[in-house]
Amino acid sequence: MCGMPQQPPIRSTPTRPRRPDASMSLITNVMDHSLDDGYAEAAERKKAAGDGGMPRTLRAKLGLAAGLVLAALVVTVGAAQARVAAPVVAKEREELVDRIDRETEAADQLEDSVDRLREDVSARQREALKHSGGSAESEVVGILSGATAVHGPGVKLVVNDAKEAGSGGGADPRETTGFSDTGRVRDRDMQRVVNGLWESGAEAVSINGQRLTALSAIRAAGDAILVDNKPLVPPYTVLAVGDGQRLSTRFQDSADGLYLNALQESYGIRTGISVEDDLRLPAAPSVIVRTAQPSIEKSEKGTS
Repeated sequence: MCGMPQQPPIRSTPTRPRRPDASMSLITNVMDHSLDDGYAEAAERKKAAGDGGMPRTLRAKLGLAAGLVLAALVVTVGAAQARVAAPVVAKEREELVDRIDRETEAADQLEDSVDRLREDVSARQREALKHSGGSAESEVVGILSGATAVHGPGVKLVVNDAKEAGSGGGADPRETTGFSDTGRVRDRDMQRVVNGLWESGAEAVSINGQRLTALSAIRAAGDAILVDNKPLVPPYTVLAVGDGQRLSTRFQDSADGLYLNALQESYGIRTGISVEDDLRLPAAPSVIVRTAQPSIEKSEKGTS
């Protein structure tokens, strides 16, 4: 036994415990190395370089500061330019306001001058009518021509739009367009009323204080009624000097009176007529004589 070489005893190598996820090597590798080597290397280089040697927050702050400085510079330059231009603009505005005031004052003076001249012409025309013949004849001519103010008995006729004419949404019915024209008094209606009064025996007529003459015109401008180019506002008050009761009866029985009554019954036009003891009508603003000349045939025949 001693001559036989002895073999070292065989020692059993302890086995390492097996990982539970040994069979999932691919998933394990992905989990342990989630960042690709190339990306990891690039991240290391960027970290080592310090992104240009300047932290990102510092660079953002510097950019914001530069933007604020630029904005402040723009605002400062704009304010400086506005401050420089302000006196010039203010001066131009002041000059324009002064010019408007001067022109307005000149226009007012011209308008006053026109009114004075018109009144002077009217006074001279009325004076000429008074001395154009006999006293009674000149008075009649002055009354019929509207050159002199008159008073006396007569009728007062009030004509107004229908109540529904104000339902178009505005306070003034003539500023609305939602109501039919039949509910509003028109220029043709007032023409018939005035002609009917003249035909019934009126000696002088006025509408809303505007004296009518042989040259007066009643026209329409849009929804407004004009008498001698002056706009009237409803209700329309017509004064007619004459034999009051007779004038009222004859007018209401005339074709024009029946026409006005039909407007009232069919379209709601509001009317009212009354006999008055004393009406006062002003003279016409101006009496224009274009072609008429005083006749002297009677005096010539008397001397022959």
